[in-house]
Amino acid sequence: MRDLQLLVARILLVALFFASGFGMLMAPQAAAGYFTGLGMPAAGIVVWGVIALKFLAGLAVLTGLHMRYGALALAAFCIGAAVVGHNDLADWNERTQLLKDFAIAGGFLALAASGPGALSLAGGNG
Repeated sequence: MRDLQLLVARILLVALFFASGFGMLMAPQAAAGYFTGLGMPAAGIVVWGVIALKFLAGLAVLTGLHMRYGALALAAFCIGAAVVGHNDLADWNERTQLLKDFAIAGGFLALAASGPGALSLAGGNG
């Protein structure tokens, strides 16, 4: 049962990153514009790094191959996104988004600590 739960956790966590990465891939200029609005330098380049991170780290988590590295990378990304993108704590919605990103980071940290489970391409050793 534990291995099935870990598989479901991996799928649920990375679904968000595959969906948002695909959206960014289809409209990189819009994503770069959003990043620019956050004050991020070289947003046109950063967007491609974010897309690669979402897909490559997401794939690592999904398959279980090098899952711990992928999970730690996505946890760090979530914390960074929370701090950079949702820092208006006076706004209830922004505060909720900040906490959501922290919660997702917590899920990735739990996966990194537990490993992928036997239902992975790494056979539980990711």
